[in-house]
Amino acid sequence: MARLAGVSPATVSFVLNRTPGQTISDETRQRVLRAVAELDYRPNRAAQGLRHGRSATIGFVSHDSDFGVFAAAAIKGAHEVSIRHGNLLLLVNTGGSTRQAAQLVGELLDRQADALIFAVAGTKSVVVPEEAARVPTVLLNCFVPDDAFPSILPDEVRGGREATQALLGLGHRDIAYLTGTTSAWATKARLRGFREALRGAGLDPRNHTVLSGNYHADSGHELTRKLLRHRGPLPTAIMCGNDRMAVGALLALLEAGVRVPEDVSVMGYDDQFELAGEVRPTLSTVRLPYDAMGRLAAEELDAGGPAVQTGRTLVHCPVVLRDSTAAPAPRAGA
Repeated sequence: MARLAGVSPATVSFVLNRTPGQTISDETRQRVLRAVAELDYRPNRAAQGLRHGRSATIGFVSHDSDFGVFAAAAIKGAHEVSIRHGNLLLLVNTGGSTRQAAQLVGELLDRQADALIFAVAGTKSVVVPEEAARVPTVLLNCFVPDDAFPSILPDEVRGGREATQALLGLGHRDIAYLTGTTSAWATKARLRGFREALRGAGLDPRNHTVLSGNYHADSGHELTRKLLRHRGPLPTAIMCGNDRMAVGALLALLEAGVRVPEDVSVMGYDDQFELAGEVRPTLSTVRLPYDAMGRLAAEELDAGGPAVQTGRTLVHCPVVLRDSTAAPAPRAGA
């Protein structure tokens, strides 16, 4: 191969192994890669691992009862980055069992995994198996109380704030919020952002209705019916804990003959496209950036790369405006 590329064997090694500290021109690198393609060369990963003390493998531990929307997006993002860096993503699922998590982490390390991504759906505090400290480990959508492991989390406070600001920017001043489960970390963070945005607009959060739900569609439906039964005018906009609750709210409003967005605007959260992009009207929402979080975790680790950053890294959750939100219609006497 070195002869075909017109370079030394050492240069071939530097290119194939991405040896740090070696300056290789783009022209030389391309010659080596062309020779690799022409000879259909595949490096022996096991031999490389023995030489360099690494296996080019990242273990992805999904600590949930099953693989859901979060896991699929996060795995996809981590996989794309891992492949680009020449690493293999090895996936296991704990079924939500702490005991199973410890066993699977041990087995990943027995197979010489260079690093770990430990992920859950529904941001929360977790117990990470002690053995995970043996290799660089990043927590994805979760954290430990003392932040002994670096964590990548969605910036839920900013997401709640920017969703509220989007409605305020359309002209809404009477906004109700149908939250998810009150004890959930995400619920508390999003509610904090909601109140921050109201105060920033000179509005008193105490004058805005907040009702607690459970992140399911029937909850959004029932809470919206409660708003409809309340004496006085409906709020001009309804924020919902997630897209499922927003779909429940849309159904309750439709049943009552309330038009969306002409009479009431509805804002979801999550951007689960099979819901948000396919209901009518299409749902304005906030995107949980699970794919970006997965990519960032794999970038930080890169199996044997530089030391992983410590502390919590917050990833922006952008607002996605669709057809369920619009400027409020003028009200009688206004």
